[in-house]
Amino acid sequence: MINLKNLEVWFITGSQHLYGEETLRQAAQHAEEIAKFLDQSEQIPVRVIFKPIVKSSDEIYATIAEANQSPNCIGIVTWMHTFSPAKMWIRGLNILNKPLLHLHTQFNRDIPWNEIDMDFMNLNQSAHGDREFGHICAKLNIQRKVVTGFWQAEKVIHQINVWARASAAWHDWQGAAFARFGDNMRFVAVTDGDKVAAEAKFGFAVNTYAVGDLVQQIDQVTEAQIEELIAVYESEYTLADDVKADGSKRQSLKDAAQIEIGLRNFLKAGGFKGFSNTFEDLHGMKQLPGIATQRLMHEGYGYAGEGDWKTAAIVRAAKVMGAGLPGGNAFMEDYTYHFDPQNSMVLGAHMLEVDPALASGKPRLEVHPLGIGGKEDPARLVFDAPGGPALNASLVDMGSRFRLVLNEVEAQEVTQPLPKLPVARVLWKPLPDMETGCSAWIIAGGAHHTVYSQNLSAEYFQDFSRIAGIEFVKIGKDTKLDQFENELKWSEVYYHLQK
Repeated sequence: MINLKNLEVWFITGSQHLYGEETLRQAAQHAEEIAKFLDQSEQIPVRVIFKPIVKSSDEIYATIAEANQSPNCIGIVTWMHTFSPAKMWIRGLNILNKPLLHLHTQFNRDIPWNEIDMDFMNLNQSAHGDREFGHICAKLNIQRKVVTGFWQAEKVIHQINVWARASAAWHDWQGAAFARFGDNMRFVAVTDGDKVAAEAKFGFAVNTYAVGDLVQQIDQVTEAQIEELIAVYESEYTLADDVKADGSKRQSLKDAAQIEIGLRNFLKAGGFKGFSNTFEDLHGMKQLPGIATQRLMHEGYGYAGEGDWKTAAIVRAAKVMGAGLPGGNAFMEDYTYHFDPQNSMVLGAHMLEVDPALASGKPRLEVHPLGIGGKEDPARLVFDAPGGPALNASLVDMGSRFRLVLNEVEAQEVTQPLPKLPVARVLWKPLPDMETGCSAWIIAGGAHHTVYSQNLSAEYFQDFSRIAGIEFVKIGKDTKLDQFENELKWSEVYYHLQK
């Protein structure tokens, strides 16, 4: 469902006519070699397209205008091989509507001590050419990522990869549609928000669809389609005895399969990239979609429960950023705490809907009562997530702006059997510690719903927030609560003045 190789970033190199044809020819050759190297890197998931070097205001404007209009171009990488007077860039930068990465590098890694002369110096002027470009970006308040280092260095390639994935997620949001079945969970604040402001800021649309419209799709599913999907269940998961062919809860499994097929058909027909629902509005459905939601998330759809369209959108963005990387990104909720002073942890779960991409082993397919929602027993995938570095991120509407709150965590192996909790389970320790991590999250207004990521670092979400032009709040190993509170106050002033 998510193929990043269809996307492009354009490599644009700045120079000027001052240096003569031979210097410009060498600059173009060097730029093309760098672009080709990045394009062939296995770490960078999108195409890197070399563009002819730009030497005048008109050439810069034309190239950026073309990038703006290209449907596959998700951002531009700029590099000043020589000195490129920054006034030439003003018109182009003023119309740029794609993400920008400024690569501060030079073609040669080392100074050729015995051969260096003024011809070499005239050609290899990135040390001050990029400063000139950086100045005009700062003066025009152009949001961008700056990456410094030799273009073949592993760290540089990693940073470009992170930015490219964040740019792909931003591109994916433009014109995206998210379906909201029913409304928000009643009286809940954080899962609601201003959908008009979100569309203006983020480029995606959220609209509500009656559950009855979904039920119509579910009712059209045939018995043959149901049996075909159940065969998939039987091959991919370990089925509990009571949901096997002659089991007492086999019908519940068939009902769940019917819901999955109908829901997938609805989403495909509408071109949706994610959805939300609520257990308070299931009229006409036999059970809350459990395995259906889990499997659709695994395919790449964004999702969040209880009408939480913002989390559904950020789950989708995380899935785009993490496409092809080991590990998963899933809808998550901080459910309950383990306050052992020697081993404090959070148990993350949800009623049913956690993506099996997180699973450490083969999930079990089970049917159990839910105890909420007043419907029949739903089918779900039960599994534990592995330990390792991870994070939780939450997109919240603060009224005057959107804020993305992130907490780095250390996931823990689930060592207890939890025989009476038949849902997907994740354990983690918030950084820097339980008290600071949880307190900082609450002070920042983070939601109880998050995207839980096993394969993305804070840098991805920071790049994404910079591209989106929203506030980014990180809670990690170095967070100190008093300093954190002051930073939130300073941020409040900044966004008030910016507005």
